[in-house]
Amino acid sequence: MKTDLQTERVIIRRFQPEDLMDLYEYLSDAAVLRYEPYAAMDLAGCQEELAFRCNNADFYAVSLKESGKLIGNLYFSEQDAATYELGYVFNAAYQHQGYASEAATALLNYGFYTLGLHRVLARCNPENTASWRLLERLALRREAHHRKNVFFQKDLTGQPIWQDTYVYAILEEEWFTKHPE
Repeated sequence: MKTDLQTERVIIRRFQPEDLMDLYEYLSDAAVLRYEPYAAMDLAGCQEELAFRCNNADFYAVSLKESGKLIGNLYFSEQDAATYELGYVFNAAYQHQGYASEAATALLNYGFYTLGLHRVLARCNPENTASWRLLERLALRREAHHRKNVFFQKDLTGQPIWQDTYVYAILEEEWFTKHPE
């Protein structure tokens, strides 16, 4: 994405060094990261993560248009020919207010209308009701329920704590039907 995307309330842009404290605000919150493949981070960990995100084209900062405050991020990564994966993490103080939906819709419009994508997929833990409901509001359809296919942590005996995954997707023609330009 060469230029920022703007919606009524948010700006979707590249990460900047000035984002550190806002990024720390939500990446240090274990509840926000409950379903992510990484644990809550201390300030030093967030500094490393910010440096990584500043140089990684797959991560997009979502900031409030009025104040510039970073409230979350989107992940939009090429998987194979004309297929991208969508992900998101938002500060708990800004969840359930439509920001994630607004930002994801803008990024999906960019993907389908500008990049010419064929398909976008997303994965989430079935226990993460807010996430899969968001995907359904975005018009993605559930394609699979993978049983105990992934783990991010181990128990006290060193055994994997296996988790299920929902896989959602939407095709270009489905997006165009539901979101005409």
